[in-house]
Amino acid sequence: MRNILFSVFIFLSFFSSHAFQEKSEAEISKVDTQIRELLGSAEIAINVLNFEKALEQLDTALELAKQIGNQKSIALSSSILSQLFYVRHDYPKAITELERAISIQREIKDETGLAFSYLTYAKLFNATNSPERAIKYLNLAEDYYIKINDKESLGITTLNRAVVTLGISSDEENVNLALNYLNKAQELLKESANKYEISRLYYYKARAYLLIDNANQAELEALKAMKISTQYDLGGMIMYTNGLLSQIKEDQRKYTQSLSYLKVSNSIRDSIFNMNKEALAVEASTRYNVDAMRNNLQELAEQNAEQERSLKVNKLTTILSVALITILSLLTLSLYKNNNLRARANDLLQKKNDELTLAKENAEKASLAKAQFLSTITHELRTPLYAVTGLTHLLLEESPTENQKEHLNSLKFSGEYLLSLINNILDLNKLEAKKVEVLDTSFNLEKRISDVLVALKNSADDKKTRLHYDFDPAIPKKLKGDPLKISQILINLVGNSIKFTEDGDIWISVKRVNQVGQLVFLHFEIKDSGEGISKEKQSSIFENFTQGSLQINRKFGGTGLGLSIVKNLLNLMNSEIFLESDLGKGSTFSFDLKFEAYEHATEIPASQLEKETPLSNDIMHDKKILIVEDNKINQMITRKILEKHNVICEVADNGNIAVEKASNNYFDLILMDIHMPGISGIEATILIREFDDKIPIVALTAVTLDENLDEFYLNGFTDIIPKPYKTEEFFNKINFHLSKRNVHA
Repeated sequence: MRNILFSVFIFLSFFSSHAFQEKSEAEISKVDTQIRELLGSAEIAINVLNFEKALEQLDTALELAKQIGNQKSIALSSSILSQLFYVRHDYPKAITELERAISIQREIKDETGLAFSYLTYAKLFNATNSPERAIKYLNLAEDYYIKINDKESLGITTLNRAVVTLGISSDEENVNLALNYLNKAQELLKESANKYEISRLYYYKARAYLLIDNANQAELEALKAMKISTQYDLGGMIMYTNGLLSQIKEDQRKYTQSLSYLKVSNSIRDSIFNMNKEALAVEASTRYNVDAMRNNLQELAEQNAEQERSLKVNKLTTILSVALITILSLLTLSLYKNNNLRARANDLLQKKNDELTLAKENAEKASLAKAQFLSTITHELRTPLYAVTGLTHLLLEESPTENQKEHLNSLKFSGEYLLSLINNILDLNKLEAKKVEVLDTSFNLEKRISDVLVALKNSADDKKTRLHYDFDPAIPKKLKGDPLKISQILINLVGNSIKFTEDGDIWISVKRVNQVGQLVFLHFEIKDSGEGISKEKQSSIFENFTQGSLQINRKFGGTGLGLSIVKNLLNLMNSEIFLESDLGKGSTFSFDLKFEAYEHATEIPASQLEKETPLSNDIMHDKKILIVEDNKINQMITRKILEKHNVICEVADNGNIAVEKASNNYFDLILMDIHMPGISGIEATILIREFDDKIPIVALTAVTLDENLDEFYLNGFTDIIPKPYKTEEFFNKINFHLSKRNVHA
């Protein structure tokens, strides 16, 4: 029914146009001005994608043009309508309309109209992948605009030439050629009021810069296009520019912004589609084939009632079919766009994951570099520190005055503090790098803890603090576990309590909680009556380099690494540290560990377990020891310490000399440095073992001792003394190996 009424309207309009053909020149001029205004407005409506308004204005302009017989305006209406279909990507209809326009323009020799149509034809051929034909029509349009010196139209023609050039190839030479065209077009359009074409100019400049990997310049040009498009409500350019900015941000690896621009572009696309879908239902041929419509009207009038009923049924079927097709089309379009959006989002997420993977790899490399740096720098620190502690020991043994003795003791304390700091940093570094393994060996836990307390007793006495030790007698005498790590945990915890307890008490308690077969579950507790820790600080004191406060650091010193090491060691042993404390009322640290009971068939008295007979330094008298050391200061210190006990010392400056001396002379023991010019201490030891497998070779070295300790023993070393060392440990190890050599001799 709607089609019939529309046909009647066209039919009546046809006759009314003839009825008012006789018009004066003034009236014709007035109508002609109205037509030009309508066509200009329609072109603007197309640029802002308001197709419904454009169709309405084109219809009105066409009817007025027919009334005054203005073939030029009729052709221009078809040419502008062709632009509408071009923007909608309906290229067959666009070509049909344009051919109709060109046919009329050629017939009436309308060169201006032809040049305008040639521009549109060039766009159509470029859109349908025929760049050669597009360039041909651009040349035709350009020839005319040069002839009439129309700078604005020449600028638009040059802009479209750049667009065609970009479509041919994306190689750098071709893109630079397109940029030259665009710059020329920009110069020609600098005084133009055509904001749509100017926004297109900046848009294609942005695309060109993006093709040659200049994303920053591309963004600047795209933002210019966006500013003009937004200011003048150019819907299509807003949509396309948002899409281009999405690509630019993706190229800049700013994926969140890229996704945001992409969503805006798709949202505008949906809005435009929904706003104009009804306007597109009108076929262009409806407005031109007036005679055919009139004939259809007559045929419909002659049909009988039975045919009308049949038509109603057919019409209903058609409407339902069209509705169904429209719904399916909309659903398909929506799914397509959603899939595109999802694909782009997935692509962005994948790129973000790649970035995170790269960041993880860089972090791992940085961690490895840190570990290597710490290993190297601590070796470099240990070497001069050995000179400090060694010379201090020598000076203390040379009967200094009371004032000198006080200064030397301070120097000794500082050296020991620096050594403790270096060891803590190394321990923490190895724990974080997961290079520490838990050993499984038999030991006497009660004896181990007693040794720790004996070592810390002097520090406690200096603070006038009393140590109380409670060891559950139900705990088996020998256990399987890692005694070194137990010692390290207790040294840090008890040492921490001593540091913060002045003239107070510290209780060390070990209780058996349970025993299942050979598995023994123990509870350790270290309680003190010291400063205590505030509730808000308790959660952070187990972190690296953390102490209770700046005031505590100034008052008590320390690095804040001890408790962090304890936490990491207990984690390694599948346990955790617990803390209960109140400020001013002391602290209690506790943890639980499990061990395997280890019992011999014959019980060994506890008093004899891990008990060594003290050795006198007299055993060193008149013994010959070879000192292999390249550092002159270290040579002098080691030599003087030994010669004070009547040891006969000989020095080798490097590994080659050491091998030669050992092969030609008898020595009771060799002290071997590791890093030396020429061959290393390890290589020298291997060579000595080829002709002497009895002599004790002790590594006296500043090398960091990590999990590769076995390498030293496998290559022939008898023992290892890390520098700097405590003098008692140094003498004990030398006396032990000299006594064993005497027994075997």
